[in-house]
Amino acid sequence: MYGAPLSAGAHKIMLLGSGELGKEVIIEAQRLGVETVAVDRYANAPAMQVAHRSYVISMLDGEALRELIEKEKPDLIVPEIEAIATQTLVELESEGYRVIPTATAARLTMDREGIRRLASETLGLPTARYAFADTLDELKAAVAEIGTPCVIKPIMSSSGKGQSVCRTPDDIETSWNLAMEGGRAKKARVIVEEFIRFDSEITLLTVRSASGTSFCAPIGHIQKDGDYIESWQPHFMSSAQLEEAQEIAAKITDALGGTGLYGVELFLAPDKVYFSEVSPRPHDTGMVTMASQDLSEFALHVRAILGFPVPTIRLLTPAASYTLKADRDAETFRIGGLPEALALPNTQVRVFGKPETKPGRRMAVALSTGETVEEARRLAKEAAGNLRIEYS
Repeated sequence: MYGAPLSAGAHKIMLLGSGELGKEVIIEAQRLGVETVAVDRYANAPAMQVAHRSYVISMLDGEALRELIEKEKPDLIVPEIEAIATQTLVELESEGYRVIPTATAARLTMDREGIRRLASETLGLPTARYAFADTLDELKAAVAEIGTPCVIKPIMSSSGKGQSVCRTPDDIETSWNLAMEGGRAKKARVIVEEFIRFDSEITLLTVRSASGTSFCAPIGHIQKDGDYIESWQPHFMSSAQLEEAQEIAAKITDALGGTGLYGVELFLAPDKVYFSEVSPRPHDTGMVTMASQDLSEFALHVRAILGFPVPTIRLLTPAASYTLKADRDAETFRIGGLPEALALPNTQVRVFGKPETKPGRRMAVALSTGETVEEARRLAKEAAGNLRIEYS
């Protein structure tokens, strides 16, 4: 039991990272009477606009992060992005603070090296072959070992930033430069991955709660430069593939522990299911669940982290999402085309409220349902096509 927000008996969560996914987490937490604090590195981030309080700090600054947490004394610390001083979270957890899902999980999953070594070397999950490099020369040697084409990523980044496909040795330097520009936490280290010939790529949302481990219906998605463009639910999988995918997701999330929703990314190849990545929080491709399920990924996450039971997750209808992205830097802009998008049947729009645009930045998403996945995808794409960013 806990009291009203802003009272002495309030139950308080602090969100570290306040983007569009965090905004939905804050809304769901407030529906259950929780006091909310949003933190990010820039002002007026989406979740800040709906939280009870907000702060702007560099979350890579361990001292600043500790000072803020000790000031607010949240019941739950909920990381929403990768660029956080995770060692500080580990220390704070040892002092009695609760980090979602755990500080160790936050540290491992925000570092591609840590999570890949756990998945492949400790748990024996099927993954693409990989190598790491700290310099351009080491990268050239790693590419020679893995072969081309291969995928090169910073060990810490988000939304596909810094990720590229290296198709020939001539592309190595370009891929290195992209990784250095897109990586976070100023770590000049990259992972080189074998290019898996897969039929499709899915997200399997996995919930660890007081009710045990449960799964949402698989979500298919299309990415460009490592960042998702559209997603749909359900994605067809054979019963054998689904069983294999759930087994992989259960193993990796059991190893990471804690409670909450994990987004487990998998490749579906003709011969097997491969583990790709895992996020210990709601996943961008999972925004589709706001239209498809009785409980969205955000509602599931909040229930789980608060210790509430999670009932059987029900898929109500096929649904799809399609994003609107910016193509330039701008501080003054407007989102247009809402009347046309919302005139389409079975369609919703979420405008994120980000204060400025950047090339490739997601600014809104269209959500549509249909009798079939194909119909939902067609409507969502058409709705997003009606949306536009008008620059001043």
